[in-house]
Amino acid sequence: MTTTVDLKALNTAPRQLLIGGQWRDAAAGGTIDSVNPNTGGVIGSFAAGGAADVDEAVGAARRALQGPWARFTPARRQQVLLDLADLIDEHYEELHLLDVIDMGRPVGPTPRTAAQFCLDTVRYYAGLAQAIHGETIPNSASQRFTYTLREPVGVVGAITPWNGPLESTLWKLAPPLATGCTLILKPAEEASLTALRLWELMQELDLPPGVVNIVTGYGETAGAALAAHPGVDKIAFTGSTETGRLILHAATGNLKRVSLELGGKSPNIVFADADLEAAAAGAVSAIFANTGQVCCAGSRLFVERSAEAEFVGRISDIAGRLRIGDSLDPGTEIGPLVSARQLERVSGYIQAGQDEGACLAAGGARLTQGSLADGYYVEPTIFSAVADEMRIAREEIFGPVVTVLPFDSAGEAVSRANRTEYGLAAGVWTNDVRKAHQVSQALRAGVVWVNTYGDFDPAVPFGGYKTSGWGRELGAESLADYLNVKAVWMALGDGPSDAPGKDSQ
Repeated sequence: MTTTVDLKALNTAPRQLLIGGQWRDAAAGGTIDSVNPNTGGVIGSFAAGGAADVDEAVGAARRALQGPWARFTPARRQQVLLDLADLIDEHYEELHLLDVIDMGRPVGPTPRTAAQFCLDTVRYYAGLAQAIHGETIPNSASQRFTYTLREPVGVVGAITPWNGPLESTLWKLAPPLATGCTLILKPAEEASLTALRLWELMQELDLPPGVVNIVTGYGETAGAALAAHPGVDKIAFTGSTETGRLILHAATGNLKRVSLELGGKSPNIVFADADLEAAAAGAVSAIFANTGQVCCAGSRLFVERSAEAEFVGRISDIAGRLRIGDSLDPGTEIGPLVSARQLERVSGYIQAGQDEGACLAAGGARLTQGSLADGYYVEPTIFSAVADEMRIAREEIFGPVVTVLPFDSAGEAVSRANRTEYGLAAGVWTNDVRKAHQVSQALRAGVVWVNTYGDFDPAVPFGGYKTSGWGRELGAESLADYLNVKAVWMALGDGPSDAPGKDSQ
């Protein structure tokens, strides 16, 4: 039974920009409609910000950075984050449902599991806020004392994706607040309602105006202006590799720091000695969770040849029983794609796979019957008889489409798995412990899951190799992107320095 949702209660009324603690219209006017992918209907709108608005937001963030926010102690920043976690806990159902209707994520039977991850993420960084420190460093000079300071990098521009609005917002919000940076958020234009509502709730927190700003708008206008702005010290971006390259180019003006969590074409390797029942369930979840709209989706499924036929049968059977429907239905396992454009993209790849000679083992059709008629639904799709050079095996589809590729040896599987521009994630399924370690170490990926797939924890870093990105989200490692290290030399006597490299620069 579909959950009844009062859109007015969910605060989908037209939204403005948040700049310097004030809600305001975009300088150039104009709004963007938010579309429910279940129905194709408009559920809300928000301001279409541009370069002038970004400039105002950067100024507000700079004033807060150099003013009241600079006087917040680590303990006080920690308390802000703890209060934020409590706020999310209190309003999680509303925020979760906004995600559900704005980008089509299935509501799920146990939303509190997702809630706990959000709360744990914010509280994890709250804990780190008081653990940021420099160190004293012995040096080779006489009468010289050296130590380091870790200082906030400054004004951060955060550009988030549409496939996990709440989680991705928190990943971009918690580290800057923990380190003492200020922030301008540009959420994805396909799904901005959750971020806007979260910022509205955050007005209750002990935050000076300008510490957090939000400029909604299109990537080519607001996003591009944020990436290029000389007053922004760091850009944190999650999205496609193609857009990541544009971000890098725009950031060269003032050589701002950049962290990128980009695309993937992740290999999921199943050996014949694995628990094939568990591996099949894991492989289905790896590609069809969130309707395949996951950067680390296991979209290239390498299966040892002796188990290929059985395994394709297993995953086809599971995929055929997945319930497709409205994302508000607690029983739904496959919801809609986020937009008509994404539906066209995924459908194009499915057609390309057939045109190139791959065998359509399951799915492949757009669903238009009954209540699904106006939404952006496509069946979970499995291709077998796939060659590595086919587009469906090389390019990121970002939809519920998996390619099955047989292999004959571990060395072959690793070589072919690594033969891609991407390196975000990978999976390995085997009961041979030695093989699991050997393959995991040989894979060129930022995350490798063994006999599981898609596990996350706030303390465990996530990010990619190669064109899948720079830097890490989550974990203590992510804080380094938001901190500058300053070395301090202090003379303890009156004599000249005899440091070995004194006159070398």
